[in-house]
Amino acid sequence: MKTELTRLLVHALQQVAPTLADPASGALAIDPNWVTLERTRDPVHGDFACNIAMRLAKAAKRKPRDIAEAIIQALPASPLVAKAEVAGAGFINLFLARDVYVQELMRVHEHAERYGRVNLGAGRKVNLEFVSANPTGPMHVGHGRQAAYGAALGNLLEAAGFNVYREFYVNDAGRQMEILAVSVWLRYIEQGGETIVFPQNAYRGDYILPVAASLRVKVGGALQQPAAKVFADLPPDSTAGGDKDKYVDAVITRARELIGDAGFQQVLQHGLDEMLAEIQGDLAAFGVRFDRWTSEREFTTSGAIDRAIGKLRDQNRIYEKDGAQWFRATEFGDDEDRVVVRENGIKTYFASDIAYHLDKRERGFEILIDVLGADHHGYVARVRGGLTAMGEPGDSLEVCLIQLVSLYRDGVKLQMGKREATFVTLRQLREEVGNDACRLFYLMRSNDQPLDFDLDLAKSKSNENPVFYMQYAHARVASVMKELAARNLPYDVASGRAAALADGGAHLSGEAAQALMVAISRYGEVIELAAAQRAPHALAHYLRDLANDVHTFYAAERVLVPEAAPRAARVYLLQAAQQVIRNGLAILGASAPESM
Repeated sequence: MKTELTRLLVHALQQVAPTLADPASGALAIDPNWVTLERTRDPVHGDFACNIAMRLAKAAKRKPRDIAEAIIQALPASPLVAKAEVAGAGFINLFLARDVYVQELMRVHEHAERYGRVNLGAGRKVNLEFVSANPTGPMHVGHGRQAAYGAALGNLLEAAGFNVYREFYVNDAGRQMEILAVSVWLRYIEQGGETIVFPQNAYRGDYILPVAASLRVKVGGALQQPAAKVFADLPPDSTAGGDKDKYVDAVITRARELIGDAGFQQVLQHGLDEMLAEIQGDLAAFGVRFDRWTSEREFTTSGAIDRAIGKLRDQNRIYEKDGAQWFRATEFGDDEDRVVVRENGIKTYFASDIAYHLDKRERGFEILIDVLGADHHGYVARVRGGLTAMGEPGDSLEVCLIQLVSLYRDGVKLQMGKREATFVTLRQLREEVGNDACRLFYLMRSNDQPLDFDLDLAKSKSNENPVFYMQYAHARVASVMKELAARNLPYDVASGRAAALADGGAHLSGEAAQALMVAISRYGEVIELAAAQRAPHALAHYLRDLANDVHTFYAAERVLVPEAAPRAARVYLLQAAQQVIRNGLAILGASAPESM
């Protein structure tokens, strides 16, 4: 609807453009993208308004009302438009024909689950990377927000015509994996009868215990060592006035000495496999899927990082200082240059990151979207700079930052910390409030704002709970259909359509019915806007408002009236609203229950 109205206005503007020429400067340049339509807040001002006349007034040296009148005169005839008029300083107000919204209901019924899909993306290939949590522990509630957002964004982009490929980058290289390995090994020794004073900077959570137990089942006592040998002559931990990082590194070194590199790698691989299996299981249970799981270690050994650094060196973007190799990141807007190879020859995470994004581009993805935690705010400039330096468009990368989640129970904030294992896992949250509440509560707030997750509200069956409110609107329509059948009242879609169209939509002329039809007609616009802005929360808010319109209509107008025509028309309207709610909830990853 909005697209067609915009096309009509663009056509009219192109007809009028020659008359707006300035004799002194020649023809006025017209950009069709200047024509934007907004829905009016007050139906007295029509259904849509356009301010193009005011935008052109200064350049055309004409009064905006005169320009608006000329555009209206040039508007092609359309069954959509009943009338157009100039308002205020020069707004063009469009009043739609009486049955336009009923025609939109017909499209909902015709397209069903495809209704509202748009072609904003025109098939462009998008690589959407999200979650990418370090496999050093279970998924916590912060990861859950990233998962809910990334999954919904992928669905939203697909609904808007993009070709989406979902990817998880497994950070299975680097020091954090060595800390995981030594944490598992120490618990393994402990389960062999030794007394262990656990390092402060190791992973101390109980989730390590079953991993250590399964390692003992796998290898028996082959990796067992006396605690005295493990901790002999090590520097002090932070509890004894030392440095916790130096201490855990010393424990890692000792582990390698006692069980050898092969034994240490066996422990590391076992810990990684167990943790990754748990992450994959949690995400699958949360309804989140990926097309590819990329291992950082495998990516590192493939030579891709060396190739990327070579490309930077060929472009004179690498220099040496203090024995390390540096990327000239400041030439691309970063606040400092970045090390890509340390003085010990080890490549940095930044080096693997720019190589990984180059790999995405070389696989044919036009748009790269990374969903990351809020602490990655300085990430964009340096990685875009790396892409640009390697000959790729830096603006192909977008980063969507996810702010922190705080859980509240009985009004009290729960304390969380991963290394101390005081966090709440995603699994625990799902088990308490359910997948639907989990997904939708995460999405009711913009990703760039902190989220206070009220556990009590999420479990409540009240109108204050937005999840219950949305799903109840869908279930309420299902209840109407069941009651219709129970009373043996005849209805089919064809009769509903005919009744809705009768007399120009006279059976749906009430204020509540009109408001509901207008809300339904906005769905495609919301999909396009939410996809363009990478904002699933915009769809969540729309669905809550649409649910309100359903409940308001149901309360304002009796649906199962004795008269067949108005009854059929109202049921037809409710079924259309139910379909839109179902479509929107599917994009957000939530179910649409038939009863509650």
